Amino acid sequence: MSETKPLQRIFLLFSMVAFVASTGYGLFGLFSSALQKPQESGKNEAALVNKQLEEKAKGYELVLQREPENQVALKGLVDTRLEMKEVKSAIEPLEKLVKLNPEDKEYKVLLEKLKQEVGVGSDR
Repeated sequence: MSETKPLQRIFLLFSMVAFVASTGYGLFGLFSSALQKPQESGKNEAALVNKQLEEKAKGYELVLQREPENQVALKGLVDTRLEMKEVKSAIEPLEKLVKLNPEDKEYKVLLEKLKQEVGVGSDR
């Protein structure tokens, strides 16, 4: 019985080494790739989100070329541009929303806030 335990350990060790080798990674490769992924994936994710936002904004702009007073597209464009941190370019569609909805104070307040943020006069 004492001879089987060392054989079992050797077999187990050999199996583990074979498994790790068959994955295509060594132990070092496995750990180093795990350490690099958060940085790379963060950059890739940010680029992907930015690209998606740009495409979304283009879609709203296409709708507005056909239907300049489409309020859903105007609001979507404002929201998308603000999400992209393009405050100045969000002002024009927001001004249209204010003209289409003069009773909506929320649009007016947001417009004034954005104009102050970029330094544009409120009497524009």
